[in-house]
Amino acid sequence: MESTISWRSRSLSPIFPPLPPFRSPHHPVVKLPSRFSLPPWSSISMASPPLQVSASSAIGAKGDEAMKTASSGLVGETDLLIVGPGVLGRLVAEKWREENPGSQIVGQTMTEDHHEELIKLGINPSVRGTQSNQQYPYVIFCAPPSRSVDYPADVREAALRWNGEGCFLFTSSSAPYDCYDNGDCNEDSPVVPIGRSPRTDVLLKAEQEVLGRDGCVARLAGLYISFFTPNRGAHTYWLEKGTVDVRPDHILNLIHYEDAASLCITILKKKLRSQIFLGCDNHPLSRQEVMDLVAKSGKFSKKFEGFTGTSDPLGKKLNNSRTRQVLSWEPKYPSLAHFLGVASSE
Repeated sequence: MESTISWRSRSLSPIFPPLPPFRSPHHPVVKLPSRFSLPPWSSISMASPPLQVSASSAIGAKGDEAMKTASSGLVGETDLLIVGPGVLGRLVAEKWREENPGSQIVGQTMTEDHHEELIKLGINPSVRGTQSNQQYPYVIFCAPPSRSVDYPADVREAALRWNGEGCFLFTSSSAPYDCYDNGDCNEDSPVVPIGRSPRTDVLLKAEQEVLGRDGCVARLAGLYISFFTPNRGAHTYWLEKGTVDVRPDHILNLIHYEDAASLCITILKKKLRSQIFLGCDNHPLSRQEVMDLVAKSGKFSKKFEGFTGTSDPLGKKLNNSRTRQVLSWEPKYPSLAHFLGVASSE
């Protein structure tokens, strides 16, 4: 969860009747958020502007209430622990509080650098390693692997903070799907075998930790919030370069941060177990199509000349129709074109 494009290819209702898990027979599972730092031409920039969420006096009051509850050691039935309260985690917190007024929301961080911001948002900050025995009915892991020495171990540690009641959710990435020919991919498509790529190994092993403990995985496509912020997103890099030596037909997949947050909330509320879900807008775009939308938006003075590559890898076309059906969920922004206000009227 950017008016520039920040991608992450990477981290939301009554009890849902049991359905077969989204497991692929070809592997355990893994996660790759667009948090993996990639060169600006490989995906739309993951960097995102500071999340602006209004912190009204009402929210502040609720936050004070939650912090008193936290200090008392009591845990409510809708309390939520967010491991890695960044852009996505903060949006999850905002939506969770809207649906569960008065619930305690704890944000576990690596440092105290952003604790003041979290408090203003009604999130009770906690540095990793403190209150390590406190368990919560709802836990979501949104932290990126970039700052971790042992990512699967961090996920395992987070699982110990779950009391087994509501739901434990790990936000992963669509990167592990083993498809590089612009082919179709869904929840059950094969993933890259462990041992082939250190990048996907990290995610798959983390997913295994989650699924082995009855948690769920949300594999997210490229995340974006803003699109017109200067110096953010692959599209701005491409505009600056004018011509870029990568192929124009490489397929990209997107999901707005707000939609990723609502997907996570839906999964958490349904209290599901050991299932893999896929988050995308079902409107895959080629690099060229992204730049065509940029031109159509009329928001940029510079003109992109084109892509000149012919031999770099292709992408994949994600489809999460099964996730939508199982969860009765639909995105707020059905496509990047709709978000930019340039969707065809047809």
